[in-house]
Amino acid sequence: MVATSIWFWVGFIGFVLGMLAIDLGVFHKEAHEVRPREAAAWTGVWVFLALVFAGGLAVFATRAAALTFLTGYVIEQSLSVDNIFVIVLIFQYFRVPAESQHRVLFYGILGAVVMRGLFIGLGTLLLARFHWIIYLFGAMLIVTGIRMAFKNDEEFDAEQNPVVKVTRRYLPMAPAYDRSHFFTLEHGKRLATPLLLVLVLVEATDLIFAVDSIPAIFGITRDPFLVFTSNIFAVMGLRSLFFLLNHVVERFWLLKYGLAVILTFIGVKMVGEPWFHIGIGVSLLVVLGVLAAAIGASLLWREHGSSGARDDGKSGSIFGN
Repeated sequence: MVATSIWFWVGFIGFVLGMLAIDLGVFHKEAHEVRPREAAAWTGVWVFLALVFAGGLAVFATRAAALTFLTGYVIEQSLSVDNIFVIVLIFQYFRVPAESQHRVLFYGILGAVVMRGLFIGLGTLLLARFHWIIYLFGAMLIVTGIRMAFKNDEEFDAEQNPVVKVTRRYLPMAPAYDRSHFFTLEHGKRLATPLLLVLVLVEATDLIFAVDSIPAIFGITRDPFLVFTSNIFAVMGLRSLFFLLNHVVERFWLLKYGLAVILTFIGVKMVGEPWFHIGIGVSLLVVLGVLAAAIGASLLWREHGSSGARDDGKSGSIFGN
């Protein structure tokens, strides 16, 4: 465990809030389309900050803590790519304007930071009281990994999505976007715009992915500070990573199999804890090796019938087209 005081937590959370304020209040004060060059710059910033944080851990804590943080960060960052696949489908389906996508992801990630913090706190308390839960987490990851490997990709269909149905039932919905606003006025009545519906879907998507990613990070370390910081660094970098990869993400069609192997590996590591120990260095090498193999194979062998971004004719059905 990293010897952390309450000020470590206050300082890190303050840093996160400060970066979010700079992002929205300075660099994205005006809604605009995020170009690949800008996305690459922000992705580089977040990777650099994560490496600086790891260096700080190596200097002020231990090298093992730094290596553990990096392993957790790489796992969470790789799992977030699978999240990007789903967000791309949601944005395509609802034809979210390019200049409004950053606003959705900004508030989506702000909600994700709070939600994952609560999840990590709950997981830490449960593991402190009931150690056997680690085996339950491990079994969940093994099942998820196997399902991910054999499950076929599905198109997003808002008409059958329970989150969409519940949101439409309880929120009066405007028929069209109003620039980058989540609410609009029509005939003196306050209505939610489709952008708010997209935000709710993004939050629900992160909630689903957190069910996999949080147990995965507990398979690497039980230290709540390292679990939280590695998770939040990955989440904070998700927005820029989305804009960097959203046009090419489908080229990495073998990545889901790599993620399936990683989840299964961590699950086996957790379940087998009483009988064998896999060091953090070995875990990091396995994760990096599997990711490199999946990405490299995806680039070498294009998926049969792949044609880039999907457009099944259902896009924009919320407008009644």
